[in-house]
Amino acid sequence: MPKLKTKSGSKKRFKLTSNGLIKRKHAYKRHLLTKKSKKRKRTLNKFTLLKKSDKNNIKKQI
Repeated sequence: MPKLKTKSGSKKRFKLTSNGLIKRKHAYKRHLLTKKSKKRKRTLNKFTLLKKSDKNNIKKQI
């Protein structure tokens, strides 16, 4: 059976942590930032961990 290629879109969006968890960035941080509060923009900067239900699907793509 041939090897599966990684999906280049998911390669750019998701990173694996040392524990094997997957982290991702928040959405809504690209444009229309003037109407968003400083606090909201600051929290959008942080990484979040992926939900367990999505984990297997994304691991296949990476």
